[in-house]
Amino acid sequence: MNVRTNRLGALIQKEISLLLQSGLRNPNVGFVSISNVDVSADLSYATVKISVMGSKQEQMKSLGALQQSAGFVRSHLAKIIKIHKFPEIRFVFDEGQQNAARINEILQKLKDKGEL
Repeated sequence: MNVRTNRLGALIQKEISLLLQSGLRNPNVGFVSISNVDVSADLSYATVKISVMGSKQEQMKSLGALQQSAGFVRSHLAKIIKIHKFPEIRFVFDEGQQNAARINEILQKLKDKGEL
């Protein structure tokens, strides 16, 4: 990634976070945090990495709701961020954060058992 796509990713991340806090009124979107936004070099796609608090079912429900809202999110952002062609928005789970949480959970269990 270059500086241009990094800055655009950071701006998209900020604006989507604000939108989730105030403007995206979908009851199926739970407690979502945006961990990163990767923008392709040709600015065609912005992959929004999310983590969701809750059960696997709640996580999938939130991801589905965000994926259904991707067009609305894109058009909202295109009004705020003025670039020639605004990237298509894709929402995906941030596997890195989920893996880190699982490792921390395992380590805590080992500590509790006195095995660590």
